[in-house]
Amino acid sequence: MGMKQTRNYIFPNTVHGSDIRSIRKMLRLSQKDFARFLCVSVKTVSAWEQSDREISGMIIPLIMILRDNLNLPDKYILPEQKTPLRLFYMYGNICCTVIDVNERDRIIEIHNYVSNPQFRAFGTAESPTYEQYCEFLESRCIPRSRDKLKLELDHLGVPFYDPLLIIEKTQGRIADDAFWIRLERI
Repeated sequence: MGMKQTRNYIFPNTVHGSDIRSIRKMLRLSQKDFARFLCVSVKTVSAWEQSDREISGMIIPLIMILRDNLNLPDKYILPEQKTPLRLFYMYGNICCTVIDVNERDRIIEIHNYVSNPQFRAFGTAESPTYEQYCEFLESRCIPRSRDKLKLELDHLGVPFYDPLLIIEKTQGRIADDAFWIRLERI
């Protein structure tokens, strides 16, 4: 067996402030929005763009990726909440799917932020029905058929079996599972 070969990448070792400013402008983002997208301060973006020195670090591969994928920031925009209920289906600290729900009209709209269907709330379904939404909620809480269900509900402080109420108490967490749900109501 031979030694494992080291991988080399074609990225430059450094970039200039003008390169960063150019990419930001091609993305049509303000310094503030670009900073939010990169998870850095506006001060950092401004310093990069005004720098006369060569800039190195993690910004280099990101700049190269953004240059080839100018629509990438759009993929991660959180749309304005227009429904009374919004659920964030999370895997650890990563938002996989946002589910906007109008329970009165039984309307569901989803926004997937991951490409792997195993991490999406509804797998490959892009336009789930209200019934699929209800099934999803039940899949993230105590089964209706649980022995001594009433005791479990009393323990949670939930008066009757309602998956949404249960998820509000448990965040939809299931043992040995990194998925969970955050709810927002307006």
